[in-house]
Amino acid sequence: MRPFRVSDCTLLTSMSGLPAAVNLRELRDRIAICSADVLYHHFCETPMVPFFDNPDYRNDFAVWSKLHLSDRVLAERIGIIDPYLVDDIETLRSQVLDIIDERLSEIQVVPTALPGSEFYFLEATTVVFDAGTVIEHPTGLRNAILNMTNSSIYFHFLEAKRRPPVCIDDFSVWLADWGSDFEQAIQSLRSIDFMFLTLSELKIELANALAGKGGLP
Repeated sequence: MRPFRVSDCTLLTSMSGLPAAVNLRELRDRIAICSADVLYHHFCETPMVPFFDNPDYRNDFAVWSKLHLSDRVLAERIGIIDPYLVDDIETLRSQVLDIIDERLSEIQVVPTALPGSEFYFLEATTVVFDAGTVIEHPTGLRNAILNMTNSSIYFHFLEAKRRPPVCIDDFSVWLADWGSDFEQAIQSLRSIDFMFLTLSELKIELANALAGKGGLP
C-alpha cells in the first residue's frame, strides 16, 4: 500500500479588487458579484488566519455583522451556514444572499459600519509543500496527526473536504485503501463535528477519533 505523505500549506492573501463594503446593502451587492475564491476564503479559510478566533461564528461575514454592524440576528443566521454541506460555492452564495435579502426586508434602517471598520473582500492562493513526514502504516497515523502543524491539519482535513473530485478528508481516503479493517476509524473521523473547532482542537479530536473503541484496529 502507498504511504501517506504529509503536506503543509500556507495562504498568500490578496485584495480581491472589489470596493470595501460600508453597510449591509453594499455587502449584499459585493457578495452577489465576487469570485468563488472570495467566498471560499471568507467561509472556509478562516481557521488559517492567525488573528481569527471567534468561538461563536466561523465565517467573516457573520463576525462583521455582529462586531461592526451590531446586527446579532443577521450574524446568527449567516453564522449557522456550514459551507461543507453545500454542493458548490454558487449554492453557498445563494444561501447568503437569501439571508441578507430577508434581513433587509425586516429592517427600516440599513446597518452601517463606523469609518475604519469596512469589510474588505479578500482571496487567497494556497501554497502546498512537502512536510517531510511519511506514514508507512495506519497504526502510525494517530501519532503523526498529533505531531502535525495546524496548517497540515487544515490541508488534509478541512481543505480536502472541498477539494474535487473526492471531497473527503485525506486521512479517510488513505485508510480506505487499506481495506475494511479501517472502516470504523473512517466513520469515527467523519463523525467529528468540526464546525466550531479551532485547528488545535480539531487535531485533538482527530487523534481521539483514532484511539480506543471505534478507532484504529
